[in-house]
Amino acid sequence: MTGKAARILVVDDDPMVSEVVARYLEREGHVVECANDGAEALSRALADPPDLLVLDLTLSGTDGLQLCGRLREYDRERGREPAPVIMLTALGEEIDRVVGLETGADDYITKPFSPRELALRVQAVLRRTRGSAVPVGTGVLADGDLVVDVGSHEVRLAGKEIGLTAREFDLLAHLIRNPRQVFSRSALLDQVWGWSFGDSSTVTVHVRRLREKIEADPADPRRIVTVWGVGYRYEPVR
Repeated sequence: MTGKAARILVVDDDPMVSEVVARYLEREGHVVECANDGAEALSRALADPPDLLVLDLTLSGTDGLQLCGRLREYDRERGREPAPVIMLTALGEEIDRVVGLETGADDYITKPFSPRELALRVQAVLRRTRGSAVPVGTGVLADGDLVVDVGSHEVRLAGKEIGLTAREFDLLAHLIRNPRQVFSRSALLDQVWGWSFGDSSTVTVHVRRLREKIEADPADPRRIVTVWGVGYRYEPVR
């Protein structure tokens, strides 16, 4: 494990899954707590925010999507950096996985899964959120009315601050640093997320969210352009 021990909240209404996940993550050096339903998880996460949540989508009562959305909303209201979320989903729930990423989840893994793979995903997400996976440097990156201040981790568009998640910020900074260079989704997973594995739909969702925040018309983007059959490139407007 990289860095200090992380506090991880595992949320699953199947005690066997929670126990297996908790034991494996504890062997990796993490401090693990378990919650059996969404209401309990929300109460714990708000009272004492963990470093990361492992969250099952299909919880009774408040399900994983609702819980993730409420946590993200709570963090936005308080100007707090959100704790990363890895969602657990069943095979074939592609729509739910995409919706989960759009809600603010950082990654997902499908059941049944290898505890070792989950531990690797946890390690990768923690490296990313703790700023050690892919350094973005310092300085100010400007393109017309879009200003990315890497040092203060702020983005302004036409003078107005734009709220981005950590992953959205790093993706935008990487693209604007490399104007007109085309990146495949797997290359962006490697260079921005620091992952040698993972579902490339993660990139697709983050590009979509970025466009919604910085493009005048997200359906006809001028800055983050799709190169069909290849990937994405940043096109300066200045």
